[in-house]
Amino acid sequence: MKKLLLALAAISILAACGKKEEAAPAASAAPASAPAAAAPEAGPLKVAIDPTYEPFTFKSADGQPTGFDVDIANALCEQIKRKCEFVEQVWDSMIPGLVAKKYDVIISSMSITDERMKEVDFTDKYYNTPSRLVLKKGVTFTDAASIKGKKIGVLKGSTQEKYALGDLKPAGVVVNSYEAQDQVYLDIKSGRLDGTVADYMEVTGGFLSKPEGAKYELVGPDLKMPQYFGYGAGVALRKGEDKLKGELNDAIKSIRANGTYKTLNDKYFAKYNIDVYGE
Repeated sequence: MKKLLLALAAISILAACGKKEEAAPAASAAPASAPAAAAPEAGPLKVAIDPTYEPFTFKSADGQPTGFDVDIANALCEQIKRKCEFVEQVWDSMIPGLVAKKYDVIISSMSITDERMKEVDFTDKYYNTPSRLVLKKGVTFTDAASIKGKKIGVLKGSTQEKYALGDLKPAGVVVNSYEAQDQVYLDIKSGRLDGTVADYMEVTGGFLSKPEGAKYELVGPDLKMPQYFGYGAGVALRKGEDKLKGELNDAIKSIRANGTYKTLNDKYFAKYNIDVYGE
């Protein structure tokens, strides 16, 4: 019996010596880091325009928006890496549409005025030209009282309308307001108006240089009183859009510095020998 027990003990020792040690389970590999999400591309910049204001904003023969304002807008969009998407809007509804978020900005020769700055914000100016009074040749003009009874057409909601109502109407001038500047020119051509108050470059390029403007001329001094005409044309945007405002201000500086602005200025205004950026 003792021999049997010794034999069983020996077999147990041999079995224990021959057992392989099981490998510890391999540590699970750490998951690979997920690639950083790419920054989303900024969507298009919706730009409100009134395409009745040649040579600043108008339509080409194929119906596409064009003009100095449109080209400036595209140049600014290129600088801020966004695409311009143009939205046509009647002039006197421009600011309400901006506040209602129908578009992101207005780039359509909108003057920076104290009154408008109560509702919206503006970038720095991107041009500044005076306004002028236009009358039929042969009409004597010395001051507002000298054209008492004459009928003047102006763009509704414009700085020119504000001037006409503030200075001309009290002197007896009849002031008619229109939804679009090209409607003013149609009524001048038909004889229903004696003249207009308009931006100097707009009325020169959009009316006086054309056959229908041949019988009309600029009269009086440059009109640039800040209480009426503000501080130049800027990009209008909603209040609180400080990041976009900063980007656009930088973009205006960039196109002035890199020659783009001069190229666009010369495209539309070289024949008048003027830098519309102004003072």
